[in-house]
Amino acid sequence: MALLINNIKSLINTETKPAKWVAGADMQKLNTIDNAYLLIEKGKISDFGKMSNFKNSEFKGKIIDATGKMVFPSFCDSHTHLVYAGSREVEYSNKIRGLSYEEIAKRGGGILNSAKLLHNTSEDSLYEQSLKRINEIIRFGTGAVEIKSGYGLNLEDELKMLRVIKRLKETTPIIIKSTFLGAHAVPYEYKGKQNEYVDLIINEMIPMVANEDLADYIDVFCDKGFFTVEETERILMAGIKYGMRPKIHYW
Repeated sequence: MALLINNIKSLINTETKPAKWVAGADMQKLNTIDNAYLLIEKGKISDFGKMSNFKNSEFKGKIIDATGKMVFPSFCDSHTHLVYAGSREVEYSNKIRGLSYEEIAKRGGGILNSAKLLHNTSEDSLYEQSLKRINEIIRFGTGAVEIKSGYGLNLEDELKMLRVIKRLKETTPIIIKSTFLGAHAVPYEYKGKQNEYVDLIINEMIPMVANEDLADYIDVFCDKGFFTVEETERILMAGIKYGMRPKIHYW
């Protein structure tokens, strides 16, 4: 069914000619149309403009009267760790004082701390915590989100995270893309034998993730103290063979 939103007080961030990217001074510009309409047909925006220019007076679809209201595009959040247990906000004080991510990790914080918390949390509890966060970002206007794993760092817990993401895909209206980030950090038990953990990711984790169709993307934290360029290439190429699109992680 077609949808018409009419009498919009302000239609925000309109484009008649889509831009490939926006940077610099152009980021200060926000195109708006006052007293506007927005027409959606077959799930896509087909027309918009000022109400005075709306021609279809015999529109038969659903109509939403937005008198006195503003209409914004939804946010697309391309990097989140929304599925997690506990919190690491205490680490922000270290970050503010200038500590690098590597230094925070050496103090017992960072990813390995989150992995320990997640290991001790059941899948159902993890889902319930994550569902609250999903509903919160929806209320704030997010319409699409990428969610990474990476706080498991072993086969069982990485699969647990990705299964929670899959459940969120199935039970919420928001668009969700899942990313397998087994190469987020090197677990304590693999310190000094990082190559064995890379082999575990490639030979066991990636095939299992693919077998359950749990990830759209594969990601690697390529940085000092984490994974090397060569290790990153090996992991990403293995993921590509199983149909996962590659990403490079950043802090």
